[in-house]
Amino acid sequence: MRKLKNSELDRLSVDEYKEIEKTPITVVLDNIRSCNNIGSVFRTSDALLIEKVMLCGITATPPNTEIHKTALDAEKSVPWEYFAETEAAVSRLKEEGYRVFAVEQVENSIMLPDFAPQKKQKLALVFGNEVKGVQQSVVNICEGAIEIPQYGTKHSFNVSVSAGIVLWDLVYKLRK
Repeated sequence: MRKLKNSELDRLSVDEYKEIEKTPITVVLDNIRSCNNIGSVFRTSDALLIEKVMLCGITATPPNTEIHKTALDAEKSVPWEYFAETEAAVSRLKEEGYRVFAVEQVENSIMLPDFAPQKKQKLALVFGNEVKGVQQSVVNICEGAIEIPQYGTKHSFNVSVSAGIVLWDLVYKLRK
């Protein structure tokens, strides 16, 4: 077994990426503090052809050297928008026909393995602050919440890890 070289991976150029059909999922980042986490979400979003990232509140925006360290130029390929208030981003998405879910531990959450996305249905997923999670005011206006099952002593994943787990799972289900 031999590791493949980057030149053998047949990756899209940024121009090709911008033209190809995207997975109908938008990521909403609710007051993310760490630029490394933001960059990681951009990179994951690029890898999974996520249509857009919405950066809200204190979440930093490109161009930003710290975001670039983990995004590795994905901040240039994945479209993004900034909103001062996460509620405004969620409201707009709902007006545009998105089903909006917080990724959060709440009463009556849907466990990720049980969540069945509908093909052609536009989804938006709200990921929250590293300490406080998704704001309650944002949870209140979401259709529901998706929770990642966890089995150890810790009660949460890092936000960029959560995004990777949830986005990969939903993209896999949509492409099956």
